[in-house]
Amino acid sequence: MRALAVGLLVAGAALVPTGAAQAGTTLGTSAAEKGRYFGAAVGTYKFNDNTYMTVLNREFNSLVAENEMKWDATEPQRGVFNYGGGDRIVSHARSQGMSVRGHTLLWHAQQPGWAQGLSGGDLRNAAINHVTQVATHFRGQIYAWDVVNEAFADGGSGA
Repeated sequence: MRALAVGLLVAGAALVPTGAAQAGTTLGTSAAEKGRYFGAAVGTYKFNDNTYMTVLNREFNSLVAENEMKWDATEPQRGVFNYGGGDRIVSHARSQGMSVRGHTLLWHAQQPGWAQGLSGGDLRNAAINHVTQVATHFRGQIYAWDVVNEAFADGGSGA
């Protein structure tokens, strides 16, 4: 009986594709075959949704934080930084062998309240400090950054 079981196991193994034949079985592996990423934006609020996370972990090979790395989330008060949400996303991605794209260091729609009244040199200095601090914190963990998103005002004014 044992010889039969081993024989079936060996015969069954021959039917299971290995190596390159298994490649492309998920969207992420299909993208990787072409040297590309297949990514998803995710918020940490989704981490408790088992169905969502099962699909995310199976199909994707890159993550982007929905809002956890934006200015209002990472620097809610001037000079006070909070990387908790971003760190959770990076940690999850790394545990799954995924890359992380940083999004976004500066965006008018999620500028923190304290920065909304700044202008000129004060705004420039605050923005440079913010970019420097956040990029330094995530150095070596993010493969690319969207540094500035929609730098000009909406509505066609060109401002």
